[in-house]
Parts: sequence; structure tokens; C-alpha cells
Amino acid sequence: MILTLIPLGCGDGSSGSDGLLSDELSMPRVPTVALDSFASAEDCGVCHQAHYAEWAASAHAYAMKDPVFRAFVAIRQENYAGEQDKFCLQCHSPIGTRGGDIVAGFEFADLQPITLEGVTCESCHKAASLARPFNSGHVLDPDGPMRGTIAAPLGGSFHESQFSPLHGGSAFCAGCHDLREASGLVLERPYAEWQESPAAAVGVQCQDCHMPRYEGQAVAGGPTRTLHRHTWIGAGIPLLEGFVTKDEEAALRVEVKRLLAGAARVDIAAPAFVRAGDEVDLDITVKNNISAHNFPTGSTFNRQAWVEVVVRDGDGRVVFATGTLDARGEPRGSELLQLGSVLVDARGRRVLLPWRATEHVSNAIEPLRERVFRLRVATASAGRGPLSVEARVLFRAFSPEALRALGLDEYAARLEVHEVSRDVAGVELRPR
Repeated sequence: MILTLIPLGCGDGSSGSDGLLSDELSMPRVPTVALDSFASAEDCGVCHQAHYAEWAASAHAYAMKDPVFRAFVAIRQENYAGEQDKFCLQCHSPIGTRGGDIVAGFEFADLQPITLEGVTCESCHKAASLARPFNSGHVLDPDGPMRGTIAAPLGGSFHESQFSPLHGGSAFCAGCHDLREASGLVLERPYAEWQESPAAAVGVQCQDCHMPRYEGQAVAGGPTRTLHRHTWIGAGIPLLEGFVTKDEEAALRVEVKRLLAGAARVDIAAPAFVRAGDEVDLDITVKNNISAHNFPTGSTFNRQAWVEVVVRDGDGRVVFATGTLDARGEPRGSELLQLGSVLVDARGRRVLLPWRATEHVSNAIEPLRERVFRLRVATASAGRGPLSVEARVLFRAFSPEALRALGLDEYAARLEVHEVSRDVAGVELRPR
């Protein structure tokens, strides 16, 4: 396994005499905007029905409802006695954090509706500029126009509209999707990966894949224009039952599987034959087919991506296996082929909680690059030939073990393992 260290960056939070973590832009000590200056997504949906329906089933609408997120927040609240309560909320509810709704020791049940909308419409469309490409770096302008990518927007009675080139570029997404811990440790860096990618070199933006274009009406009865989907398909299905309808969940599952199906490719290189009892060398190559970012990307320390390899003899008996699931649903094998990253504390121990980490160790595959894993498989237990070799790249949004550690045992059963790619090969088993 090839390991690389993701370097420490500079933290943007500071602690005052009261110990509270703050940031002038995204975690202000006193409110910098008024909550009632922002419209609810439901209000936007009166005119923008299609975009509202897309948003309502999206990860942006899920941002403050996600039970995994809430569990992380609860532990951080306990660990820091409320002093860092704004850190995670600066991206998950930028309006609520800047509007003073997020205070030390807050409870979700007490928050205002606009705060609980998470990354709501005006979290993005009232952004006037980008101060930094990480940690909620957008500058909100509640009194300004609604900004977006329509080149010649029509004026309306509800709000003014303005074309914004910022909203069509990858840097806009970076404002929340690249993340640094309060310590400065880089946790998520899809934008930084994109900057160095083949996609960036030819001008392909995040929105080109995650907000596909289509022809439609931004406002009912308005002109037909080139619009963008507001579903932001990613790698996960909401674990919270009832967040989306059964039909919406089924449609979302199809889109997630489609996205993941083209993300990587696995190929097996095996010899034509092996003598019975000898070891057979297998080269398992995994290629990242994504031109814009690593595989996997985002919160890779929470994601699970691995290669399952199973070798069977001619009678179907398993001769070798790695990456199959154990009784607790975790990948097993002494030679487990994993992709992603781990968080490590000062004593070199793997940790689940980002604020306890001092290093972020990653072996995710860079855009359009490949990684070769070599396995040496004993054949002494094999019966008759030929040997069959199957390799699968598998992906899961979370680890069941992590959910249990967060006290979310009931959600572990809802986790899905997605097959990203599969390859098979045969090896003749010759007598000695």
C-alpha cells in the first residue's frame, strides 16, 4: 500500500479570553447577518418548483438533519464544553451560524427553521464573493440580488437577479467542500485535488458533473433556458428514514450507482497457469477513471473503498479471500486492499474524531492514475483446476464500526455496499 501524508495547513479559527472558537467571517462572535433577512427555501419554491424539489431531496437540505453529523456535533460539544460548537455548523448552516442562532451548548430542537434548512437556497445565491476556498469562505450579502449562472436573468417582484461567474466555477464549491480542522489539519480537499487535475486543465468544473445541465424553465411560465440540476448527487444515500420518499430514494439510488459505476476500474493480471501447490502471483490494478478528483474523495476518513479478491478452485471452494465482509459487516483479510485515508493521533493510533487527529494519512488514487496491488496466493489447498479469480472494487459511504462508535447502531443496517468495478480471470492448475 502506498501512503502519503497530507500536510498540515493554517487554521483560521481563534480562541478569545472566553475560550470560544471564532472566525470573523464564518464563526463570528456577534451576528453579522440577521436571520430574518433570508427567505426560506419554501418561499423560493413558490416560483422555482423544480429547483426546490431537487434541493429538498439533496445533501444540502440533509446537512442539518443527518444523524451522523448530529452525532459528531454532540461528541464535539461534550469534548469542548460548547467552545467549538460553531466549527461544524459554519458549513452545514452558514446562515444560522452567522446569524447568531448557533451558540455554545445549542440544541438542535431549539434552532430556528432557517438554520435547520442547512445549506438552503440563499446560502449560495446570496453569496457575493469568496474570501477563501475552504471552511465556509463565502461572503454573504443578504441585501443583495440573487446571484446565479443565468447570463441574462429576468427581474421579478420577489427579488433582483444578477449573473455571477463565481457560481459557475469550482472555487465556489470549495468554499465549503474543502475543510481544515481548527488545528489546521487538512481534512477534505476535493477542490485542491481538482486544481491539480486533468479536468481543471481543460476547464471542466465541479458543476459540470454534480449539477448537470438541462433545458427547462427556471420559473414557471418563464423562458426555456439552460439550467443546472440542484440534486448534487454524491456517494451516499440518506440514512434517515423519511427524509425522502420511497420513490425519491429509489431514484437517488439509481443516480448514486450510476455515478459510482464509472468512478474506477479494476483489472487482474494473472499467469496462464500455475503448478499445483505453488504460489500464484496476481497483480490487481485499480484505476481512477475520474478526471477531476481522487478516488475516493471528500471525507475519505469516513468513507470505505476497498478491493475484494476471491480465488476459487474448480469445485468452487475458496482458496483465498480478502475484502469479504465479516459478521459485523467490516472488510476482512490480512492483506486487505484499502483505498481512502485514516486519521492518526499524536501516539500514532487511528482515531475516528477529526479534532483528535494530528495526521491525515491517505492512499486515495489521483485523477486518471492507477495503483497496482500484488498478491501471492498459495494453492496448496486447491482441489482440481482451473482457478477462478474475481476482483471487485467496493465502496460504502460509512463504516458500520464507525456508526456503532457514534451510537448509531440502528443505521448500520441501512448502509449499502456499491460495486464500482469487477474483473475476472482464470488460471490453469497443472500437476507438478
